[in-house]
Amino acid sequence: MQVLVLNSGSSSIKYQLLDPDSGAVAASGLVSRIGEQVGSDTSTVEHHSAGRTLEHHGAVSDHAAGLRIVFDLFARSGQDLVGAGLTAVGHRVVHGGEVFYRPTLIDDDVVRSIEELSALAPLHNPANVTGIRSARALLPDVPQVAVFDTAFFHGLPDAAKTYAIDAKVAAAHGIRRYGFHGTSHEYVSGQAARLLGRDPEEVNQIVFHLGNGASASAIRGGRAVDTSMGLTPLEGLVMGTRSGDIDPGIIPHLARTAGLDIDAIDDLLNRNSGIKGLSGVNDFRELFRLIDSGDRAAQLAYDVYVHRLRRYLGAYLVELGRVDAITFTAGVGENNVRVRADALAGLERFGISVDPERNAAKDAGARYISTDNAAVAVLVVPTNEELAIARAAARLVK
Repeated sequence: MQVLVLNSGSSSIKYQLLDPDSGAVAASGLVSRIGEQVGSDTSTVEHHSAGRTLEHHGAVSDHAAGLRIVFDLFARSGQDLVGAGLTAVGHRVVHGGEVFYRPTLIDDDVVRSIEELSALAPLHNPANVTGIRSARALLPDVPQVAVFDTAFFHGLPDAAKTYAIDAKVAAAHGIRRYGFHGTSHEYVSGQAARLLGRDPEEVNQIVFHLGNGASASAIRGGRAVDTSMGLTPLEGLVMGTRSGDIDPGIIPHLARTAGLDIDAIDDLLNRNSGIKGLSGVNDFRELFRLIDSGDRAAQLAYDVYVHRLRRYLGAYLVELGRVDAITFTAGVGENNVRVRADALAGLERFGISVDPERNAAKDAGARYISTDNAAVAVLVVPTNEELAIARAAARLVK
């Protein structure tokens, strides 16, 4: 079987063609800077297949044009998608609201419903819909499946998902904790249980998905019972450019004292806050270069970042009561030795102890980084959202 997985962003398309059973990737690529009038010498598409990289140079006007270029690059590399007998196309969709909480076969009504949910995810769902429409036009006979970032957290306990605002207002406007990165949290927690040699239903764990966007989850027996992101991906941990948790009173305060309108405040909190807002950079390699050179703003940004991680860790330790594993994943979680060490430093009395040599080892696979005698396993598990989406799509169309 072959499943094409598409992740359509506001100005990009990431894609993989893979076998959902084996996980083998036949091709992958990225269409970037969609809609920008870039020069002809700027690469906007990179396609990787069979050890070769093919590129397209020039502007890509929209998602439909980007997918047509992708299909052409597949054909040039000897893989005709139209005639390849694809099992399905799996689409990552960020927000499913209350409507979608499992993989869903896409038809016109589903597309309209996803579009209507754009009020809850204005930066993401419109781009997801554009990618879906373009793929359906190019592959009209292939089943298309939407897999939702919020689905894993749909069944959060009422106490965890409910905000303490007027209940009628919340119900009228769909306000609740939805959570995000759910595909990653579900996949990684399953892989962590496998690494422990136990059934997921037996395992309590905390998962930190740490990338430019970052989220934490508390998982009891394979089911999420809490997560750090909320109505939108803005809440929770400090992120690359997002603030994470703030006092809601900051919003009207900025409106009154700084004269900022709601769009300017939204831009501030989503694109110019977090690590970037505190230090001027949002790449951890650059952040550590600044810290090592004595930059105090960079050190403060890092300290705030780690403080927030530890706050959520403590909350979830109490919420779960018994924790079998703490798992790190995504770009920062999988690769940043210092973040993992500092997030869990000094917690030996709670049965949490990181082995410095294991933590620093150059290993791309799933692994233990805790000491042999630690009561709580500390793990690093690479995420693979594309594989999770492909498997969900394949199961559905079967």
